[in-house]
Amino acid sequence: MTALKDQLKSDLTTAMKARDELRTATLRMLLTAVTNEEVAGSSARELSDDEILKVINREAKKRREAAEAFGGAGRDEQASRELAEETVLTTYLPAQLTDVELTGLVRQAIAEAGATEPRQLGLVMKSVAPRVAGRADGKRVSDEVRRQLAS
Repeated sequence: MTALKDQLKSDLTTAMKARDELRTATLRMLLTAVTNEEVAGSSARELSDDEILKVINREAKKRREAAEAFGGAGRDEQASRELAEETVLTTYLPAQLTDVELTGLVRQAIAEAGATEPRQLGLVMKSVAPRVAGRADGKRVSDEVRRQLAS
């Protein structure tokens, strides 16, 4: 079992003992998502820490989007619950890139790819995506790439 999965299970046990309902429910949901990912496909396998981070990132994004939808529909209590779950999930993610760091990485990727126009967005994204994996939202990265290619 990977170190991150061990950490999640340990934290779940701790949350259950502390009767922390939010953390318990969120970690159970996360471990279920990890297990579902492990058994998806033609054969079962154990996920690496990087793959588990992708699952955590995906689940956190779902919570963000759900919170926006609930907030827009006037269901503020449910929106705040979703945001609280996202907060629990983000504690397991690496620190997010600052705007300055993201700008520098995108600038470097554009120079390496030799991109000069917005049509070459895919080329730059292919280069920058592995560098920011898990540390910045894809939409935020693509917006920065577009902004720099347009100027």
